[in-house]
Amino acid sequence: MADINSIESRAEDSDAVKKCLNGDNFYFRVLEKKYKKLIASLIRRMIKDEEDVLDLTQETFIKAYNALDTFQEGYSFSSWIYRIASNNCIDFLRKKRFQTVSLDQPLFDSDDDVEDVTSRPDNNYLAEERREIINKAIEELPDSYKEIIKLRHEDDLDYTEIANELNMPIGTVKAHLFRARKLLLHSLKSKRHLFIDL
Repeated sequence: MADINSIESRAEDSDAVKKCLNGDNFYFRVLEKKYKKLIASLIRRMIKDEEDVLDLTQETFIKAYNALDTFQEGYSFSSWIYRIASNNCIDFLRKKRFQTVSLDQPLFDSDDDVEDVTSRPDNNYLAEERREIINKAIEELPDSYKEIIKLRHEDDLDYTEIANELNMPIGTVKAHLFRARKLLLHSLKSKRHLFIDL
């Protein structure tokens, strides 16, 4: 197999993307076949469960297909799709942490006494209820903060992509995201009784 980072390989990838954007989806299947094992291997280094690996691999290619028009000719397709896969894994792990109510930082103070409920039979129900509470808290944020939280945590956009999407400086994006997370955590802390197994 040719080096995926060779000039010839990159040119083939770029040509395949152009043909996909012109409506010939066969060439996306060519790209998927070329990179599927490599993407699965990358994901497998971050995610242990093989079913999750397969799901995340498929999701990566779906996201790549939906975002093909953002691929910039002259760049490496392999690096581009690797970044999508990596962001997808990070988002997956973050959402799993949401089940214990975390948004990039602990929700409760370190001295809070929260019982371990991982072995309870109704744990799945509780996790789903918590996710619903978090989603509701996001919907209650001011529109500008709600949008930036969704772009970062649901759409997997990085700071530069969010800045381009919202037409604002990266510094402003970071500041708004910080304030949005702070508001969200404050809202969730006010409902902390719902996250403690009484």
